[in-house]
Parts: sequence; C-alpha cells; structure tokens
Amino acid sequence: MSRPFSARVADPAWQHEVTAWLSAELVDVEIGSVEQSRIRPWSTQLRIDSSEGVLWFKANCASQSFEPQLQSVLADLAPGSFDAPVAIDAERGWMVTADRGRTWGERTTPGLDQWCELVAEAAHVQQRMTAHGSHLTAAGVPDCSPDTVLDRFDRFVAVMADLPDEHPSHVGAASAAELREHRRELEAAIRTLERSVLPVTWQHGDLHPWNVFVVDERPRLFDLGDSQWAHALETLCVPFGWITERTDLPWETVFSAYAAAWDLSATDLRADWRAVRLTQAVNRVLTWWNCLDEATAEEWAEWGDAPRHHLLRVLDR
Repeated sequence: MSRPFSARVADPAWQHEVTAWLSAELVDVEIGSVEQSRIRPWSTQLRIDSSEGVLWFKANCASQSFEPQLQSVLADLAPGSFDAPVAIDAERGWMVTADRGRTWGERTTPGLDQWCELVAEAAHVQQRMTAHGSHLTAAGVPDCSPDTVLDRFDRFVAVMADLPDEHPSHVGAASAAELREHRRELEAAIRTLERSVLPVTWQHGDLHPWNVFVVDERPRLFDLGDSQWAHALETLCVPFGWITERTDLPWETVFSAYAAAWDLSATDLRADWRAVRLTQAVNRVLTWWNCLDEATAEEWAEWGDAPRHHLLRVLDR
C-alpha cells in the first residue's frame, strides 16, 4: 500500500522535490521562503514568497489531480471567470497560481446580492461549457451525468453495506434496505433530468463565496477539485446547504436568480430541482469516497462519515 497523501506531502524529501520543480518552472522568478499552509487528505497548499509577489502552490491527491489541467482549460474557455495557472504539472497534479488576496467570503459577509451574482456567474460559465464536455472529461473531470448515477448508487450501497460495523462510512442493513427501496425514486429522478430543459455541463461541486475571488469587480472561481460533468442544476446543491443551514437569506430568491440566468423561471426548474437533490447526493459520495482513498486511519475517523451522510441524503424528503 502506498503512503497516505498527507504523509507524503509532509515529508521533507517531497517538499525538496517541489522546490526543485518550482525553480525549474519559474526560471525568471526569484523564490524566497516556501511555507506549507495546510494539509488535508486530498490536497496541500504552499505559500511562496517570490520576486513576483506571493504565489500559491497546490498539490492534489490522485482522484483530484485533474484540477491543474481543468483550470487551464477553463481559463482558456472562460478567461474572465478563471485565472490561468502560472505553472502546472498535470501528471503530478501540481499547480502554481497568483495570489488574489482574501476570498469573497473572507472580505465580507455575503448577502443576498452576492449569492445571486455568484449562482448567475456559475450558470453563465455552464452555458459556455456545455459544448466542451470532451475537453473537460479528457482533462479528468468525472463523468457524473444522469445516465451514470444508478450504477454508482448500486455500487456504493453494496460497498458501504459491506464495510465493517466500526467503519465511519458503514451503512447498516436497515439503511441499506431502505436505500434499495428508494431506487425507483432515483430512477424516476434520472428520467426527469433526461427530459430537462437544462443540459449536462460542468458543475463546480463546492460553490460558495469562500471558493471565489473578486477580480475587476467580478467573481472569479477557484478550488476546482470537486468539479463534475453533471446536470447543470446540481451546482446549486452546495449553495442551498450553505444558505439554508447557515444564514437567514431567502433561498427562493437565489434559486430564481440562477433560473433567470438561463432565461427561465423557478417554476420551470421545480421538478428538476427535486430530481437533482437525489442525483447530486450520489455524485457527492463519489467525490468524498475518492478523495479519502489515500487517507490515514485518523483522517478516515475525522472525515469518513461524509460518504455515508451523502448516500443517506437519498432518503431525505
């Protein structure tokens, strides 16, 4: 078994390898101190002081190593919405980006106008990406389109029901049986999305103001490792959770702002919204399960209930 991601990236030998790569890539830049700011089971960030100002290095675990290539593709296709990386190593999942200061969420308490602007920006990016599925999936973005969801659901119910009882992602026999009983509802949701007025396209996967900078008075999206190729409306599931669980802002106004960006009304998307709450739950399991693949036992203890939590969301009404 290979070493866990967090152990590898904490190793001084790995950090020396990164420093050597930085020197080779940034030949016209004088590199000063390099400080590891954070380690998670799925990624780590290094803050770099340089003659060009602060730069940020990010390395991803294997399942999210597509992020540097994806950011390059998105920056080419929608340059006003994404920063182009300063340097990438697509094979190793490494990327250097320019410092953009504090995130939108750190700069201010996001209000209703900011949330509406953010979801509308996401919709506009999605409209531009609809024709570029082959580019994004070739970059490594997981294909989580509606016709893939049912097999994914069956696989995770079986795998997680078979885990030891003490495993944080274990699904008990009663819950597994209840999930299988709800398979027909998931099938119906998939049929709804296959008839949807909205397309399958890029969705951010973790859309909220702490994953956004403001550049030239416009939102600029980053932190793309949770991206999927999925039904467009799935991108609203994370904003819905943030707004309804952490604020008193009216969700319907935000939902309507997203619909309006597609020249639709909230009523036009009501059936689709019920459906994506099921499909996104299954697809979110995939993100968490894969990014914990290289985790330590201690990290599984801390984060490992997430796959189970999202799978059981299929039972939510």
